[in-house]
Amino acid sequence: MIKRLRIRNFKAFRDQELEFAPLTLLAGLNGSGKSSVLQSLLLLRQSYNQGLLHEGRLALDGDLLRLGTFQDALFEGASQERLGLDILLDDGGRENALTWVFEFGSKDDRVSQRIENSAGGCLPDVSLFGQRFCFLSAERIGPRLNYRVSDLDFSVVRFGIRGEWTAQYLAACKDQGLLLGRCFHPSAVSGRLLNQVEAWMSEFSPGLRVEAEADPERDSVRLRYRFEARRGVSNSYRATNVGFGISYTLPVVVAVLASHPGDLILLEAPEAHLHPRGQSKLGELLARAASDGVQIIVETHSDHVMNGVRVAVHEDLISPGTAQFLYFQWDPKKEDGATGVEKIVMDDHGRVETWPAGFFDEMDRNLEILLAEKSPAQ
Repeated sequence: MIKRLRIRNFKAFRDQELEFAPLTLLAGLNGSGKSSVLQSLLLLRQSYNQGLLHEGRLALDGDLLRLGTFQDALFEGASQERLGLDILLDDGGRENALTWVFEFGSKDDRVSQRIENSAGGCLPDVSLFGQRFCFLSAERIGPRLNYRVSDLDFSVVRFGIRGEWTAQYLAACKDQGLLLGRCFHPSAVSGRLLNQVEAWMSEFSPGLRVEAEADPERDSVRLRYRFEARRGVSNSYRATNVGFGISYTLPVVVAVLASHPGDLILLEAPEAHLHPRGQSKLGELLARAASDGVQIIVETHSDHVMNGVRVAVHEDLISPGTAQFLYFQWDPKKEDGATGVEKIVMDDHGRVETWPAGFFDEMDRNLEILLAEKSPAQ
């Protein structure tokens, strides 16, 4: 598990240290640096995939993200033209500290030069660099008549960064059993992956049934949906006739339910296109998975996801130490122009005693306006 991350001279950060729990939610206004945290981890993974990280080199462009040049990645107020990333790993109580400093020949470069690093050429077998890694971006694939298939092994490609291989994975692995006992949905007819996916997806769209069938002749997979109600099961509907919420959420639910203890999952805006109740239940699912040993780092703009996690703490589904919130603030009046990060602490009841200004308080602000007396018309 990633216990701590230090970021130096990267995008919004001059020198920032962040602590991670099994479940960590990153919150804050747009442009405050939340995505930059995920990108720092993705840069390490991307450079590892390209065979560069063991040499102490960094690739800014690749399959996971494309940042552009060194000029685009460097903190604007940096006093040194170097990027630094430090990670503290906790492997079953044994800590392992890794440090990289990346230097570029010019600000137009996209790959760093070789520089000494504490990791050396031998990297530990951890989820960030292994097969038990998953990243789903905010720009996930929407409804399609048919979904393409990948020739790569699932242990390598998994779901794709846009969730594009989710249908293929579900068609091939729908009968596998769930490894996360605390994620077992009580209304599911069995512990099969497909049945568990249907049960959790029904929290967002009641009665949903999922059909994932491979079409070898077209090298594609077809996703269709049915709805179970009191009168029976509906006809089969194309994914394009059901809406974006289901297509956007399905990769997140499948990725979580198919995970193993020790996995690392990075998520951007998992709540996209979901109604508030669904967002809250998604927060509960993430909390349950984290309590079963999966590390999940989430960039979110949803107070409903956060409150779903808080309710999970309140109902003793997870311990308060299993989940934490980090609030990102960028103040344009600050002299150095760097983002600051504040840790939000929950008690055993899931309550937050100290709420920073701007931390999911817009509803309270609007209610104060609505409850106030209107000014006399001029």
